Amino acid sequence: MLAQSARGVECRGFSPNEQRVVLRLRSADSTAPPLSSDCLLEPENVNGSPTIATFAASPRSYTGAFRTVLLPPELEYLGDGDVVALEPSRGVLRVLYRRNSPSNSLLVTERCNHYCLMCSQPPKNIDDSYIYAELDEAIPLISNDTREIGITGGEPTLGGDRFLNLVRSMKTYLPRTALHVLSNGRRFVDPSFAKALAGISHSDFMIGIPIYADYAALHDYIVQSDGAFDETVRGILNLKAQGVRVEVRIVVLKQNSERLVQLAEFLARNLTFIDHVTFMALEVTGFARANLELIWIDPHDYRIALTEAARTTEAAGIRTSLYNHQLCIVEREVWHLARKSISDWKQEYLPTCATCSIQDQCAGFFATGRTRHSAYIVAQ
Repeated sequence: MLAQSARGVECRGFSPNEQRVVLRLRSADSTAPPLSSDCLLEPENVNGSPTIATFAASPRSYTGAFRTVLLPPELEYLGDGDVVALEPSRGVLRVLYRRNSPSNSLLVTERCNHYCLMCSQPPKNIDDSYIYAELDEAIPLISNDTREIGITGGEPTLGGDRFLNLVRSMKTYLPRTALHVLSNGRRFVDPSFAKALAGISHSDFMIGIPIYADYAALHDYIVQSDGAFDETVRGILNLKAQGVRVEVRIVVLKQNSERLVQLAEFLARNLTFIDHVTFMALEVTGFARANLELIWIDPHDYRIALTEAARTTEAAGIRTSLYNHQLCIVEREVWHLARKSISDWKQEYLPTCATCSIQDQCAGFFATGRTRHSAYIVAQ
């Protein structure tokens, strides 16, 4: 998912018909080797307004003066080595990569073959194949010191060979960067596709796949797609048969909260060879916001089931984590499993948290989900 985007940016010196350009931002004192796609990042005071970030793109096809884009204040955090996509004809700029962020994810498509009740990125039936072309340009510009990058959607594997080529490109240009893909796993019901992914031999690759229930009817209801549970489980089996690391992700809703323990037992009995399992609190955005009264349950109300479920998978030897849960609503005996999992650009804390002695250890809250949080938040 993109870190930030802005519409109505002012583009000076660009052709009015120029559709899209991918640029790496470069500060005046940068020591990085220059690239043809570099653009200068510098402050500028425009008509007496507050100083805002601007950049001047070195001429490429354009032969006149330097091309300049005036950035709005909400993008003034941009810095040396960041990568952006600019659409001059529409006055739109999207941040694709932030060098100083530990939470970079690349959105590869908004299409999906699920329609999950709580989807934070509601699917669109559109032709967005241009995104792959954009990323083909962006990946060589990303710093090879980047620790980890995520690939998300929509459903990335709907790209087929283009998805596989993206993984290959990541391996080529970013050989030391861990790659984490979010997928529903159904495409891997085809053993040849699982084998093709494994054959890329990325050195640090994991794919996160959701299983929301221990039986098909409930899982298929949550993802709004018949047959999904069967194909997802078979996809995981095919991936593990090829040696691909798999993480199972469980978003907790009202619908599956009472069967967390049974789901954990299902994983411990049948998929004990998976590499990681995460129990995730809800992000209240997208479809989750629209369906909130249907799916919301206060995490405090399922904390005992969550504790037993997490202890079950941990006892089975499966690496276990709790994502997006605040420590004050998690039983202390599983605090060691709680992670600071929310991306830095959308993480915040409530005023109540200001005096909390363990805030620096807590996941905090989604800035996108201000409409609902546990009624039991209290400073520790």
